Amino acid sequence: MATYISNRKVRFDYELLETFEAGLVLAGHEVKSIRAGKAKLDGAHVVVRGGEAYLVGATIAPYQPPNTPDDYEPDRTRKLLLNKKELAELEREGEQAGLTIVPIRCYTSGQKLKLEIALARGKKKTDKRETIKKRESKRNIDRLIKSQ
Repeated sequence: MATYISNRKVRFDYELLETFEAGLVLAGHEVKSIRAGKAKLDGAHVVVRGGEAYLVGATIAPYQPPNTPDDYEPDRTRKLLLNKKELAELEREGEQAGLTIVPIRCYTSGQKLKLEIALARGKKKTDKRETIKKRESKRNIDRLIKSQ
């Protein structure tokens, strides 16, 4: 299970409540581009409309720019594949105030590309400061243990 793209800032900016695994509807050259690491999930989110989920704001750069179709849009909206239960839950929970659906990482499961998404609540500035303090204290403790 190789991870090709990850959204590292999402764990810092959001409190993840529940995760889901979704398939992606992609063109062949987009798959090659993701496997080459030419994609970004920064600032992306998931929208549920009309019983279907879409990934908005993710950028997949062209794999080979001279061979890419002329009408290719790197920032286009991409459809996500989820079962009906998961879609209903995401639609119901995503409408609540303060909750959003964010992509975490893109990885392979067998031969298929999958996207891990999460239902998340945005952290406030104080929560982010607390996370930084915990991370720094853990580093200091690890450093002390290693030196002894």
